[in-house]
Formats: sequence, C-alpha cells, structure tokens
Amino acid sequence: MSTHLPTSSLPIIEDARIAVVSAEWNGHITGPLTEGAVSTLKENGLTDDEIGVFTVPGAVELTFAASKLIESSEYDAVIVIGCVIKGDTPHFDYVCSSVTQGITHLNAECDIPVIFGVLTVLDEQQALDRAGGRLGNKGSEAAETAIKMVAFNRSV
Repeated sequence: MSTHLPTSSLPIIEDARIAVVSAEWNGHITGPLTEGAVSTLKENGLTDDEIGVFTVPGAVELTFAASKLIESSEYDAVIVIGCVIKGDTPHFDYVCSSVTQGITHLNAECDIPVIFGVLTVLDEQQALDRAGGRLGNKGSEAAETAIKMVAFNRSV
C-alpha cells in the first residue's frame, strides 16, 4: 500500500453538483465511507442541495447507477462507493473486474468524471482500516478527488 498521498491543495469549485452512489452490500463499511465523502464535500463548500446520495444493492450495480446519473446531466461528478471482501470463491474476482471495467469505461466514454471509491480488500479488517480506521477514510479521499476532477474538467 502506498503511503504517498497527493499534496496539492483542493481547488474551490462553485455551483457544482456531485452524486455519491453507495452499495448497500457491506453497509457497515460503505456507510462510513459515504459519510466521509459527504462530510468532505460539505467541508469544501457544497451544500445538501448540491450533493445527491443514492444507494444500490451491490458493487456491480454501481456502474449502472453512475451511467444513469451521468445521463441525467444533473451532476458534475459521480463518486461510487463499495466494498468487496475476498472470500473463498472466485466471485470476488468477477465482482472486482466488473465494477472496475464498468467505471473505467464510463470515464473513457463520458464527459463527467466517475470517482472509484470501491474498496477491494482481502479481509474485513482491511476494509475497516480504510473506512475511518488507521488508514483514514477512503470516502473522504474520493470526495477530494471528485473536487479536483470537477475543477480539471472545467479547465479543459
């Protein structure tokens, strides 16, 4: 795991709308990640009216939800939040591959950035560490990335 975090300051974005889509599966992890994302967006000037929060059943459904939110033209960025914990079957590999490829495709084909806030971890403790434990909150990091990408998208 890299401990080298981005060091650039966050830009100020005005009149931005950002959607956060969270998978219900592993909700004890995705809940704190979502809270971290929303809190960081608010700390950086977005209001409740500028933040849309949505849920879907699992990680695979995140791509569909992000696609529909992009089609709505209501948002400047979409953050997808999920947690896939490796088990004893290859299901983990299929789910991780599906959501990664889906979000990558949306980023390549669409004009709105989709921020990958999906944890793909080997065990529950790794997820807990990234959902507000010893490694911070990856939802907050996803929100910071969304802010930077909205600013980038507006500058090009």
